Formats: sequence, C-alpha cells, structure tokens
Amino acid sequence: MALLSTWFRLMLHGGRLVQRLAPFRRVFSAMTSTPPTFRLQRTRVALVQLGGIGTDKSANLTRARSAILDAVQQAPQGAVDMVVLPECFNSPYSVDQFAKYAESFSGLYEQVKHMGHTETVSDGAHAWPIDNKDAEHPVTLSSQALEASPTLAMLSDVAKEMGVVLVGGSMPERDDATGRIYNTSCVLDAQGRVLSLHRKLHLFDIDIPGKMTFQESKTLAAGDRITVFDCSLGRFALGICYDLRFPENALIAARLGAGAILYPGAFNTTTGPVAWELLLRGRAIDNQVYTIGCSPARPPTGYPAWGHSTVVDPLGQVIVTCDEAETVVYASLDPERISDVRKMVPISTQRRFDVYPNVAAAP
Repeated sequence: MALLSTWFRLMLHGGRLVQRLAPFRRVFSAMTSTPPTFRLQRTRVALVQLGGIGTDKSANLTRARSAILDAVQQAPQGAVDMVVLPECFNSPYSVDQFAKYAESFSGLYEQVKHMGHTETVSDGAHAWPIDNKDAEHPVTLSSQALEASPTLAMLSDVAKEMGVVLVGGSMPERDDATGRIYNTSCVLDAQGRVLSLHRKLHLFDIDIPGKMTFQESKTLAAGDRITVFDCSLGRFALGICYDLRFPENALIAARLGAGAILYPGAFNTTTGPVAWELLLRGRAIDNQVYTIGCSPARPPTGYPAWGHSTVVDPLGQVIVTCDEAETVVYASLDPERISDVRKMVPISTQRRFDVYPNVAAAP
C-alpha cells in the first residue's frame, strides 16, 4: 500500500510537471523548422562570358554557338554537364533595341508553365509550380517554334549536339497573344527539349544621378512567377540579373529543394563593383546553395557590362571568378558541400516561423 501511495504521488507531481513544461515544449517546437531536401548531383558547369555581341543577330547566334562548342570541347575537367550563357546574348542590351530583336516562342511559355505540376512546401500549404517536375515533362519544340525563333532553334540544336543541359542566358521574347515583350531565359536538356522558361521578374529601372539611368519598363513587361526546374542534374532555380537583388525568390527556391540558383546577368560598371559578387555571396550563404552568375564580356563601346562571371559555394565563398574579358569559367558543384555546410550551420531547421512568416508558404 505504501508503494502504491508513493507511485500515486509521483504520478500526480509528474503530471503537474508535464503540464508546466507543455508551454516550453510548444515554444521549442515553434523554434524549429522543417529543413528542405535539396536535389543536386555532382555537376560540371561552364559559364560562357560571351563577347562580341553586336547588331547582327545571325552573327551573334553563330558566335554563341561557337562559344558553346569550344566551352564543352576544351573543358579542363574533360567534360561539361551544364553550359550557361549570359543575359541578352543574341542582341544588344539596350531598351530601344529589345523590340527589334524579339522573337515569338509560339505559346511555349504557357505550354511549359501551365501543365499543373507543383511542389508543396512542407511548412505550409502553398503549392509552387516546378517546371519539368521530377524530370518527367520536357517539351519538344514544334516546327512552328523552331521556324519562328532562330535563337531557340540554335540552342536546341547545340544542346543536343553537345549532350548538355543548356541555360540560354536570356533573349527578348514577344508574346503573340498580348504583344508584350519579355526578357526571357530558356533551359534545354541534352536532347534539345525545353525544360524551363523564366521571364525576368524584376525590371531594371534605376536612376543613379550623374552615373546611369536605365528603364527596362519602357519596353519590357515583367514576368509573373518564380522559376524552379528539374533536370537530369537535379533541381535548380533561375533568375535574370536584377532578380538577384530580391531575396524572396531565392529563399522560396531553396525551400523547394533547389541546390543551385542560376543568374544570367548584365550588371554594369556602376552597379557591378558594388553589388555583383556581394549579392551572389549573400544569396548563397542565406540559403546554403550554390549561386552562379554569368555575365557578358565588356565591349569597347555600348553598354558597359561588368563581366566577372562567378560561382559561389553554399558557405558564401567564391569558387571561381574572372575579369571583364571574354572567357569561359568552369566549376564543379558538389552536393556533399551543401550537406556539410547545412550540418555545420543548421539554419534550415532554426527558422522562426512563429515570429515571422514563411514566405515559401504564403498564399
């Protein structure tokens, strides 16, 4: 009977202790977050810092094709898995030129984006679209698209010839239904099929007194969605130039499982020295992913591109960079590096979504 009485008192006090600890358990639970599972294979990338971009589109495409072939065939690693081109590789980077160089994609954007394949964030109910989700939905270019867009035709052909995933920098795209012009990037697989399209989300409208004024919105329309895509190498996110300055799309992409974020971009000699590398490192270390910035080379006249194509690792360290001249930058993306960094500094499990919103789960 004494033992039973002692047991009853212990259970009573224990129950009270459990009740008293319950609020602390709830606080501790709120202080944790579900880490994203990234998808990335070991990937050898080549960034083509293309030079000689002029007013002759045909010559620009020939030059870009030749540069892609050289980048793959002369790779110091012996092979390349992914090639990245810079922003506006087929035309001058000039607001008054975009309409002249714009090409129709024959409804390709809607075909890629509106197939209904989504990913739901683990900490919320919002479903985000994933282009070519689980690498099961590539789009073969129609004869109409190939005829209407010599740029897409070239990209598809050379991707297939070289057997690489090709990130086609960006180019002016004219939407047939609306007449709007977008700054659009296209990703193709090793069979020349389209995996993803990204329309530049944030337009470069700036006025730096005494230095530079540029207003893309005079000619271009803004895209309407964040771009994440699957391919044979894993899951990647895609932005264009000014998109790099906005952390939200990178955070959402990382929480959707992207292992690397690709930024074809043309920062200039005013914005580049101040922000290009800093932003690439910031997006990488904030999200513990690789960031890749591919710029055009700096021409002797015209838009003064900053160059300095760069790859940054998940700890924010620059793996490789270059100067402003025409060149190819090579790097290897290692998934183990992401795992090691996330073990060292486990921010993905320590986000306080009880204090601030999870932007990846926002409706």
